[in-house]
Amino acid sequence: MVGMENITVEPAKPKALWIVQVRELFDMIKFEHTIFALPFAFIGALGATGNTIPWKSYFWILVAMVGARTLAMTFNRLADADLDAENPRTANRAIPAGRVKPWLAWLIVGASALIFGYAAVRLGRLPAKLAPYAFVVLLGYSITKRFFVWSHAILGLALSLAPLGAWIAISGRVETPALWLAMGVLAWTAGFDIIYALLDREFDLKMGLFSIPAELGTSLALVLSRICHALAVLSWMVFLLEMNATFFAWISLLMVSAILFREQWVVKNGNLDRVDHAFFALNSFVGPIFFLGFFLHWTMMWTMKNY
Repeated sequence: MVGMENITVEPAKPKALWIVQVRELFDMIKFEHTIFALPFAFIGALGATGNTIPWKSYFWILVAMVGARTLAMTFNRLADADLDAENPRTANRAIPAGRVKPWLAWLIVGASALIFGYAAVRLGRLPAKLAPYAFVVLLGYSITKRFFVWSHAILGLALSLAPLGAWIAISGRVETPALWLAMGVLAWTAGFDIIYALLDREFDLKMGLFSIPAELGTSLALVLSRICHALAVLSWMVFLLEMNATFFAWISLLMVSAILFREQWVVKNGNLDRVDHAFFALNSFVGPIFFLGFFLHWTMMWTMKNY
């Protein structure tokens, strides 16, 4: 075309280094996985809320959750860096591949620990006193698979602290419904983590690491995963009974049960082709759906009490 010969095209500018690092950090810690535990934290907070809505406490629960999740996942990536480098499935993760420097990851660990600790202090005396124990669980999980078969349950315990801690932050005490809610999260998490661990069964056996699939084999591991998910549903049923839940909450639990059934179905007979689908795609719906049903129940009950 006429005149086109005088037009020059400038080469695309490389992205700023800090943007690349931030993107790598978010990818490394799988920030989107916060959706697993965060909805249950807010279910716990709503369940403990009385006549007055403590908006500031809700905010600090959110801050504590983000800090705790970032702390746990970043430390996990640091603790497992040597193993990740040996495992073909994980060798391309940010730290073993050199895309994120260990010093930067340690900086994130320190910053997120401070954020979590400060949020716990803002939530009250009891959350502040319990925060050190939460630190032990959040950081301890990352080394348990080197010594302990039931590392899946420790991960479940770490996630179950979200609803339990949120309940304590609002009410100032531990109550029975919170324990049932937390127990359901523990069992649900252990169940899906057993499924995810199937991907590394051969590697775990080779390296002498501990996991349910490595210890029991694929078939028995899947049976145990199904038992965990059944226990999760039963625990959440008791929680809803304790809360005198209405139609909305029960419908959401029915939907969650269907999701967990589907999750077990896609990996039946040890089919590993869709483990990622079972682990993330399906599990990412469990918390939000359960929260939505409980939120509608809570909104209706709170409105009836206050108007």
